Amino acid sequence: MKNKNIKIALVAMALTSVMGCEKLKDFGTTNVNPNAISTPTDYALLTSVETGSIDGYARDLTASAWIQHSSQTQYPSTGVYDVTTTYYGIGAYTGPLLNLRSIINTSTTVDEIAVARILTQYIYWKLTDNLGDIPYSQAFTSKSPAYDKQEDIYKGIIKELKAAKASFINNGGLKGDIICNNNVPQWIKFSNSIRAMMAIQLTKRYPGATDYAATEFKAAIADGVITSNADNVQLTYLGVAGKFPNPFWSNFDGARDNGESTTIYNMLNNLGDGRQAIVGTSSTPVPYGLKEANINVWIKNNPGWSHMFGPVATATGSPLRLDVSPVYIMTAAQLYLARAEAAARGWTTEDKSAMYAAGVNASFTQNGLAAPAASYFTQAGTILDGTNDIKKIAEQAWLSSFPDGSAAWNIYRRTGYPVLVPAPEPLNGTHTTIPRRYTFNPSGTASEYSLNPTNLAAAIARLVPATDQPESKIWWDQ
Repeated sequence: MKNKNIKIALVAMALTSVMGCEKLKDFGTTNVNPNAISTPTDYALLTSVETGSIDGYARDLTASAWIQHSSQTQYPSTGVYDVTTTYYGIGAYTGPLLNLRSIINTSTTVDEIAVARILTQYIYWKLTDNLGDIPYSQAFTSKSPAYDKQEDIYKGIIKELKAAKASFINNGGLKGDIICNNNVPQWIKFSNSIRAMMAIQLTKRYPGATDYAATEFKAAIADGVITSNADNVQLTYLGVAGKFPNPFWSNFDGARDNGESTTIYNMLNNLGDGRQAIVGTSSTPVPYGLKEANINVWIKNNPGWSHMFGPVATATGSPLRLDVSPVYIMTAAQLYLARAEAAARGWTTEDKSAMYAAGVNASFTQNGLAAPAASYFTQAGTILDGTNDIKKIAEQAWLSSFPDGSAAWNIYRRTGYPVLVPAPEPLNGTHTTIPRRYTFNPSGTASEYSLNPTNLAAAIARLVPATDQPESKIWWDQ
């Protein structure tokens, strides 16, 4: 999934091609397959988007390697900054976004349309966070859509989330939703929670307590966000026996490509943190950022190395066994820790320590672990005493995001925490730092470099530095 060519502009072209095929009507039903579904059911499209796309944004193993949740144990590439890696989610324009657009345009169910609108904005949020400027306002209306500025995209998403949330009527018509189980109040909380997480992402650009980000954050919290693990937005799997296991399962049961990074192990170990039981399998974490020859030697000499995902998630008979566990899309832990940070920044009058403890406790209990003792929060590395509070909160958010590499990467890029040392053995001397973004793929006939070069160039010019490289910073990271 990681090496797909970018096809952003193809959607409009495909639609134009379909219109050109209207001439086939001259041949009656010659080209109609009587056994095929010609008009998909809207609620089935919704299920398809949720199962085939939405949880994928919380399973970014490339970002996991970049921000050192994991270390690659064979065939290292992304962890040593292979710049040929392109964003796996870019097919959204010709896949889930197009399907959601179909629901919005054809459904007669108000709540179904509202859900499709929310998921559309969720996907755009993930795309822009990983790439920077992207087609947004003209994505489906032009063969060569403009790349909107990320600031405009963020504000447009937040505005649309408010409108979508306000449109719900909760009349029992919602079907096909398997991440909130057709629960409209849960969708309203999810929409508000996205707004809050987007607002906290803008701390570099809008740091002040009266700035746009703080204002939007407070509005989202006031409207009601996720406040318990019962509210977590997630996709639950049937497991191996049900032939539909959690996709992370292959990282334990099949491929042995990812181990627990020394970075996350050391942080957990230094804090006496019980979450080691769900992060890794042993006390021998894997060094990160080694080239293939050296990591092969290390693995051979350390047969008991710590695999990604610990005994709680991998033990036979465990009720939290990974293959039947959910992929978490948004959690109470994330929201509480964002609220702790907002309070520490002076954005809100909430109790930063109370929000902080609630977030950490939610992270533990989400993973089937007992909440830590009160002494956990009085350690030098965790206590919120006015000294490096943002660092401590960010580090807990980074830990709590495991195994969501994308969420952890956002925290690192925005706050600079945890302090991470780049890979000691990068593939080449040009790319030696932790990536700040995915790149647009210049190869192939379907590349934006050939299909939409002028607008792409304008987007690249707004990066810092103005080059399509992983080291360049997107707008909110500048």
